[in-house]
Amino acid sequence: MLFTVYRSSLVGFALGLSALVGSAQAADAMILWPAGWEVESLPATSESSGKPSIQLRQRAVKKDSTGEPSMIMELTQTRLTEGHEVNVQGVLLEMRKAIQVNFARSGLQSACTHAREVKLGGVPAMESTCTITQNGVHVMTQTLVAAATAQQAWSLSYAGSAQAFEASKPEVMSIRDSLRLGEAP
Repeated sequence: MLFTVYRSSLVGFALGLSALVGSAQAADAMILWPAGWEVESLPATSESSGKPSIQLRQRAVKKDSTGEPSMIMELTQTRLTEGHEVNVQGVLLEMRKAIQVNFARSGLQSACTHAREVKLGGVPAMESTCTITQNGVHVMTQTLVAAATAQQAWSLSYAGSAQAFEASKPEVMSIRDSLRLGEAP
C-alpha cells in the first residue's frame, strides 16, 4: 500500500513539473543502476495538445528477500522551453505538498525537512526528506530532489520502508553520485 501511495505522488509531481516546461534540445541524463535493481523505462511523453514532454523517466525497484519492494527510485527529466526559468525551491515545495496530501488521503502522516541546497549530478538542486508515520509508527521515508538548468529540469525521488531506507543509504548515495545530468549517453 505504501508504494502505491508513493507512485501516485510521483505521477502527480511529474505532471506538475511538466506544466512548467516545453521543448528544447539537450542530452539525456545518465544513471547507473547497480545489480539487484529492477529498472523500468517509463514511456516518454511527446508534446501534444499544448502539453510539454517528459524526455526521460526511469523507475527502479529493489526487492527484499520475500520479493516485496523495499526501495523505489524514480528519475524524471523534462525539457524546458527556451527562456523559461524554473523556481527549483518552489517545485520542491509543490512536490512535498503533493506527497503529503496523498499520504494524508491514505491515513498516513508525514513530516518533511526544510528544503536544503544540494547537488544532483553536478547541478545545483534542492532536497527534502519526509518521514511517513502510521498511528505514530515510522513506516516509510521518502527523499525528493529537484534540479534545473536553462535547458532541462529533473526530479529524483526515492522511498523505502523505514528499515530499508536506512539500510540502503550507502547504495542510494552511490546511485545519486553516479548520476550525470545533461550528458550524452
